[in-house]
Amino acid sequence: MSEARYAIYFAPEANSALERIGSEILGRHAGAKAELAQPRLPGIAPERFRELTAAPRHYGLHATLKPPFFLAEHDDETPLLENVEHIAARMRAFDLPGLELAGLGSFLALTLTAPCPELEDLARICVTVPDPLRRPAGPEELARRRAKGLTPNQERLLGLWGYPYVLEEMRFHLTLTGSIHDPEERERLRAGLAPLLAPVLRKPVPVRDICVFRQTCREEPFGIFRRFPLQLQG
Repeated sequence: MSEARYAIYFAPEANSALERIGSEILGRHAGAKAELAQPRLPGIAPERFRELTAAPRHYGLHATLKPPFFLAEHDDETPLLENVEHIAARMRAFDLPGLELAGLGSFLALTLTAPCPELEDLARICVTVPDPLRRPAGPEELARRRAKGLTPNQERLLGLWGYPYVLEEMRFHLTLTGSIHDPEERERLRAGLAPLLAPVLRKPVPVRDICVFRQTCREEPFGIFRRFPLQLQG
């Protein structure tokens, strides 16, 4: 069986301010697959900042539409790419209402300032339509998800779609850190990131394409494999 995993993500437009700033914060560009120098933050040692951003750096700057999965049919990715291309061709481009820097549990992320029905529709289709191509989650993966504690509805979604935080349980976000259990350290990091992110906060964010990300094996990071343009507005 192939070790490659795939995901369908939103990634900021290439060469946009959001892509540049977010990628520099993570220390890696998911499109160019290149390491980047991270900004210096007051009160946070550079090596600690790199440690705190290690988890999202591995996945690249993104917001999840369909979470990572293995293909059911070995390593033939053609049906998946064709499927996502078909999804993109029937969905209209739109704008997110804006982003804000927020805490989600113990980590920091960019989240929406208001609901976005177009996003909810896109995420639902990305989760459900390509799902026959997904290899069902194995016992170890299911146990790992359940170890965090799931509600009955999250357990139902895990059984149906291999992930508990999809459809009505999804909260759109671009992850910027891993877990930061010390509230004071988390606040220092938030305060340091806020001015860096100020140019892109609370402004409409264009969603003009969806991306297939690919990871060749667990040890390698995810990167943008293919962008698929949505229909233009108008």
